[in-house]
Order: sequence, then C-alpha cells, then structure tokens
Amino acid sequence: MNLFIKNRSRKESLKAIIILFAIVLFFASCKEAPLTERKQLIIIPESSEIKIGEDALRKIKKELKLSQNQYLINQVKKVGTRIAEASGRSDYKWEFIVIEDDNIVNAFCLPGGKIGIYTGILPYTKDEKGLAAVIGHEVGHAIARHGAERLSIALIAKMGQIALNFILDVDNPIVLEALNQAYGLGTEIGIVLPFSRKQELEADRIGIDLMSKAEYNPIGALEF
Repeated sequence: MNLFIKNRSRKESLKAIIILFAIVLFFASCKEAPLTERKQLIIIPESSEIKIGEDALRKIKKELKLSQNQYLINQVKKVGTRIAEASGRSDYKWEFIVIEDDNIVNAFCLPGGKIGIYTGILPYTKDEKGLAAVIGHEVGHAIARHGAERLSIALIAKMGQIALNFILDVDNPIVLEALNQAYGLGTEIGIVLPFSRKQELEADRIGIDLMSKAEYNPIGALEF
C-alpha cells in the first residue's frame, strides 16, 4: 500500500512538473527578437533583467579601472548615444563606459543598456564607423534581451535537471552525479553553445541596421 501511494504521489508530482513546463514554454514562446523576429524563450521579467544589469555595472565600476581619457570617453558616449537613440529603446537608461585595459580586445553588454568598451579594442575600431560597429553589436544584444534569454535557458535547464532526478529517483550518489553531468553536458552542447552563436549573428545583423539608422556607413562593420 505504501509503495502504491508513493508511486501515485510521484505520478501526480510529475504531472504537475510537466504542466508547469508547458505553461512556461507557452508564455515564453510569445517573445520575438527585434528585426529578425526570431522566437525567443524568455521567462525573466524585464524589470529583473534591468536590475541585474545595474547591479553588475556597479560591481564592475568598483573592481575595474575606468579610463580617464576624456577624448575616448566623449567619443564612446557620442557614438553610443546615436546608436542608442536609433534603437528606439528610450525606456532604457543607457550608459557607456570605457575600461582602461589595453590587453583586452573586447566590449560587453549588460542587460538594460549598460555597455562597456575596453581600451584594447579601440586601436582596431580606428574611427567612429568602427566604433559604431562594435557598439551597434552590443546594443543589439541589449534590445534583443539576449542576457535574459540565456538566463531563461539556464533556469529551464536546471528545472529539467531537477525533474530528471525526481523521475529517476536515484539514490546512489555516484550514479546521480554521472546522470547530472551527462545532462549538463547535453544541454551545454545541444542548447547553450549553438544558441550563443545564433545570438552573436543576430546582434551583428541588428547592429548593422542600427548603424544605418544612426547615419553611420555600415561598411565600417566590414572594415572593422
């Protein structure tokens, strides 16, 4: 009798998990990326996403060295403001910072319109067109909500891992760890990594469109 009750309880719990997944996926599938209109899986509220970006930027400002070169700061803000205005997201509190590190050839985007440019990438951008290509790409990530999308995928993958452990009811910790690692590897290779490449290409496409709207010659992206 106890086994019957236990099995019935597990079936009911599993049914509840499946229903929850279905509801989450249904509402998440309503999102579309700008320009490309790609269906997106986003379950993170935009207000929470923006808060994450603001908190992360505060931490970055405390831990990293910001550039004091006013010419570079003004140039990044000038180009960034034009690209941001072209995005149509006036509800974002856009912020563009320059980080003093000539060894890092990179830029980044935090949720909610917080963009960081390392000084190491500036010799490669050369002029405003090249800088517009970089900033356009990062702004593309922001308005497409790629950060929230990746976080949503990670959360759903975690939910799937919990459900897998529940369904299998494995007590052996060694076997359980092996299953979890296999599941994690599968989601990493099959979902997260390919999706990341798709997001990068999408940010490129959006960025070039933003360059054009901001009256920067998109050929600057090719030159960069």
